[in-house]
Amino acid sequence: MFSLPSLFSWLPGLPSFEWGSSLFHSLLQGLIGALGVSVLNSLLKVYFFVACVNDPQRQPQKQRLRAQWASLEALHLAGLALFLTVVGTRVAALVVLEFSLRAVSTVLSLGKGSGDKERLQLYLVGQFSLGCGLSCGLSFLQEGAPRRSLNLLLSLGLAALLGWAAWRLRRHICSLYELHSSQRYCGVCLGLLANQHSLPRLLGRTLAVAFAVSDLAAVALINQDFLNTSEAVRFWMPLTICYTLLVIYMQEEQRQHRFSLQGQVQTVLVRMGGLFILLMTLGRWLDLLGIFFSFLGELCCLAGTRTLIDLCQIQGFPSQRPTVTAAVTPGKGSTVTDPCDARPSTPARSRSAVGS
Repeated sequence: MFSLPSLFSWLPGLPSFEWGSSLFHSLLQGLIGALGVSVLNSLLKVYFFVACVNDPQRQPQKQRLRAQWASLEALHLAGLALFLTVVGTRVAALVVLEFSLRAVSTVLSLGKGSGDKERLQLYLVGQFSLGCGLSCGLSFLQEGAPRRSLNLLLSLGLAALLGWAAWRLRRHICSLYELHSSQRYCGVCLGLLANQHSLPRLLGRTLAVAFAVSDLAAVALINQDFLNTSEAVRFWMPLTICYTLLVIYMQEEQRQHRFSLQGQVQTVLVRMGGLFILLMTLGRWLDLLGIFFSFLGELCCLAGTRTLIDLCQIQGFPSQRPTVTAAVTPGKGSTVTDPCDARPSTPARSRSAVGS
């Protein structure tokens, strides 16, 4: 007799519930990774905007940071989430390991008490790697969990809350920081005025913890595909050589060329090209497709930080000490300057010159 189970046995190629559930989980992980990148991007824009306010010569860059297009930001977030969803855990793990090795090499090469600009550059170019790291970490930690969908939904809610809070902070700072810092009015703005230079350190420690967990998850996810130790050695040996050559190349490029958007695009081409050639011999065809989507995701993140990359090219930026913007009281002509600055302000010198 013809029965319903026999009908399903003839349809092995159609998507099953397990496949659909896996795609749903990948989508949730991609959204969480994209929101994590959005939080980092918003905090970096806050830091650079405050630095532009403290430097009167950076008014054009300040206006570019102040310009907000909600539709473009939503489109950027959706595109990044899509790339993180389809890139695959294997390729995402390789991207995380490559960036972690490059970050450790960069930090070790910096001198003591210097390298603030190099660290900021590292935060800018590591945004897509952070998204891949969050996706890998969630995939590893939630693997086999009985309530995986619920856990990922709760994580997505927390990530959305943090992303919304970071976006509100950036909007508040870009709109009202100059007014509030000069009038000593807002606690958030005064906190940034006093502790602006501690923000990169806080971001660095947070990213270090995130990538430490992501590296462990990436190694575990890659090793799941190997049946024995010999297969793992045949994969890790050429991968280690490839990553070592990439790190040496990146350091030479940083010494010879300035940090620019064009240079970073060329760096992404070299990195993705090296991984593509490596996976042609050691990977699967889905991995090659994931490399292509990873390249698009890197370009998407670089396009969203173009203004910040341009600011990093400026010598001596950001300034070493915040300066409060001068505020003139109507009717009195008095000025408010930084109490740490012992030099007389420009309006005071001009009045003395007129009086003489």
